[in-house]
Amino acid sequence: MIKTGNPVISIYTEMTPNPETMKFVANKLLYPGKSIDFADEASAKPSPLAQELFTFPFIRSVFIASNFITLTKTNETDDWQDVIPTIKQFLKEYLEDGKAVVNDEEVAIMKSESSNEVSADDDDVVKRIKELLENYVKPAVEMDGGAIQFKSYENGTVNLAMQGSCSGCPSSTITLKAGIEGMMKRMIPEVKEVVAEAE
Repeated sequence: MIKTGNPVISIYTEMTPNPETMKFVANKLLYPGKSIDFADEASAKPSPLAQELFTFPFIRSVFIASNFITLTKTNETDDWQDVIPTIKQFLKEYLEDGKAVVNDEEVAIMKSESSNEVSADDDDVVKRIKELLENYVKPAVEMDGGAIQFKSYENGTVNLAMQGSCSGCPSSTITLKAGIEGMMKRMIPEVKEVVAEAE
């Protein structure tokens, strides 16, 4: 049998609705079925890959999902086109070397807070909200390089956290109000309002 070594990784980029973010898609699963957002270098401890990405002076935040990474650049960086080749080359080499993307033990320590996964102590309305987010909202926002995380539900108000390209995106408010809030009010009558948690 011929040993071929590590698979060849290809990376391509996609624009997102947020001009500050760029989606880097790999032909390899990075974090299957999950996503994680690192708003700054201090929060990147669970991900060796995010830690290395933060060493680039133009990276402001890192969002890792199933097969893509969404990077947000600093305001000082004028144009994505200047830095895309460098990032693509770095990601290709990093993934071809088979280095760790996310350390799940570290995530478990960090992530003892909320998620979209339905848990036994969720009430009926919260269960329906989480299912709607998982089945309808998640696939749509992932196409744009982002994610939306359930935070809380109280007195008819759903509180969500915007991640990846959704965070700080000019069109995310429209998505939240016109898209998600409208759908939730139609499908879950108890929901009166959907708000984004302030970063």
